[in-house]
Amino acid sequence: MIRDVMLALGRYRFSVPTAAYSELKRITEYRWTTQERISRRPAMQYLGLGNEEITVTGTIYPHFNGGLRQVDQMRAEAAQGLPLLLVDGFGFVWGEFVVERIEETHTDIRRAGVPEKIEFNLTLKYYGGDDEI
Repeated sequence: MIRDVMLALGRYRFSVPTAAYSELKRITEYRWTTQERISRRPAMQYLGLGNEEITVTGTIYPHFNGGLRQVDQMRAEAAQGLPLLLVDGFGFVWGEFVVERIEETHTDIRRAGVPEKIEFNLTLKYYGGDDEI
């Protein structure tokens, strides 16, 4: 259901029935440079916004929800090599981000190597298109 979506990255949807995330970490950098001055301490000059990075961390229980291929679907979306629109469950548009890194860990391995639990970390960076101010 659409109301179950926690976060949408391109066509991929994070939700409780698929890949629910338990943590979203956002880092925003601000660019400053030092201006040397004669007979005075250096002054700082603001250059504008810097990089923005988001890390999404979650757990998938494939036998209960979503199946074993959730992280593969994340990788397929990332492998397009395109910036992806990030929208949260409230409808707030965060902008376009690129997938920089996907990590996954399988634990509680059962018969035939099938995990009971898959943990994932997805690292996104703000795309910063040329049409921005």
